[in-house]
Amino acid sequence: MDDKQQERARQLITQLSQGNYQEAVTYFNRQMREALTPGELQNAWHILENLHGTLQRQNSTRATYLAPYHVIIVSCTFTNRELELHIAFNAENEVSGFSFHQPQTVTRPADEQISYIQAESFIEKEIEVGTGEWSLPGILTLPTGEGPFPALVLVHGSGPQDRDETIGPNKPFQDLAWGLASQNIAVLRYDKRTLTHHDKIQLATLTVQEETIEDALAAVALLRTTAQINSQQIFVLGHSLGGYLLPRIGTLDSEIAGLIMLAGSYRALEDIIVDQITYIQSTRDVVVEEEQQYLRTLKEQAARVKNPQLPLDTPTSELPFGVPPAYWIDLRDYHPGEVAQDIKQPLLILQGESDYQVTMEDYQQWQHALANRSNVLFKSYPGFYHLFMPVAGGKMATPATYTIPGHVHTDVIQDITQWIKAHEV
Repeated sequence: MDDKQQERARQLITQLSQGNYQEAVTYFNRQMREALTPGELQNAWHILENLHGTLQRQNSTRATYLAPYHVIIVSCTFTNRELELHIAFNAENEVSGFSFHQPQTVTRPADEQISYIQAESFIEKEIEVGTGEWSLPGILTLPTGEGPFPALVLVHGSGPQDRDETIGPNKPFQDLAWGLASQNIAVLRYDKRTLTHHDKIQLATLTVQEETIEDALAAVALLRTTAQINSQQIFVLGHSLGGYLLPRIGTLDSEIAGLIMLAGSYRALEDIIVDQITYIQSTRDVVVEEEQQYLRTLKEQAARVKNPQLPLDTPTSELPFGVPPAYWIDLRDYHPGEVAQDIKQPLLILQGESDYQVTMEDYQQWQHALANRSNVLFKSYPGFYHLFMPVAGGKMATPATYTIPGHVHTDVIQDITQWIKAHEV
C-alpha cells in the first residue's frame, strides 16, 4: 500500500505544480473536497510559491503511520527553500489532509537554552480528554511535588491543531506548558477533535460547539477530578479562535477560576479572513489575476455569510474557505465582547502588536468593550506576532514569519505566571 500511496502523493504534487487544481481535488476524500475547492487550493499553492518559489523537483519519500492515517512525506526542493509535504491517506487510499513543513533538520533553538524551561521541575503524563467516540489524546504537564497545583487548559486556534499547536517549526503550546509547569502551574493540552476524528466528523453540521467548546469543558472537568490539582484553581487559556470563544466557554462553566486570552479575535471571523488575505496580497510585489479574483470571490462569500437569511443548504463553495453554513449561522449572534461583559471570571488579555491575523484593532475593541470591568488586565507586546514570538526588526509579521524557528517569549510566560498566582485563593 505504501508504494501506491507514495506514487499517488507524487502525482498530487505534480498536479499542483502544473496548475491542474480541478484534477488535484479528485484525489481528496469527501470532507476534503467539501472543505477545499479548486479555487482555494489554487490560492494556497500560489501563497506557497510566493513564499518559497516554484517547485524545482521532488526528492525522497518516506511513510509513517499516524492513526488512523498513513502519511507520505515527500521532500521537495523549491526555488528558495527545502520543504516536506505531508499527505495523509485514509483506508480508501483517498487524501484526507496535507500540510507543509520545514525538514526535520530545521529545529527551534534548543529547549535547554530557554531560561524559563526547567525540565527537572515537571513530569508529563499521557491522558484522555472526554469519553466515548470523541475522546482525545493529550498530555498533562505536572509540576514535581505534592500539590495541589493551580492548572491551566490550553484551547487551540482554528484548524485541525495538535496538542502543541504546531505551526511550521514552532510549538507554542508546548512552550507554554513547559514554561508554566516550571513555575508550579499544571497545564493540560490535547489534540483537537478535527485532527483526531477528522474522518468521522460531519462537516455539514459542524459548529464551534463540537470543534472547540465541548472538549475545552471536558478538559476542565477532567482536571477537577485529577489528583494533585486544586479543583478551585482551574484556568482556561484560549489562543486565536480559542480566545474568541473564551467568553462562551466561561458562560458555560462559571466555576472556571479565570480566563486568559492570547490574540483572541473580536471582529467577525468572515471579516478577519478577508482582512488577512488582503494583507498577505499587499505584501507582495506582484499579485496575479487569479489571486485578485480569489480575493473578490472571498469578499462576496463573506458578504453572503452576513445574509440573515443564509440557507442551511448553501453550497460550501459559496462560503469562505469552504466552511459549511451551519458553522457561520451558529456564530451569527455571538458577540464576544457583549458576552464577556456578563461573565464573572477575571480576564487577562494579551496581544502581539506585530500580529496581522488578529490585530491591534481587535485588541482595542476588547479594551473598549470591557472598559467598565475592574477584573480585566490588558497587555500588548511591541514586535510580537501571533505566536507571541518576536518578529525580526519589530516589523509587521508576514506568512514567512511562521517558518522561522523560535519560542514563546519569556515575558509572556512571566506575565501569565504572575497573573495566575495573583488570582490563587
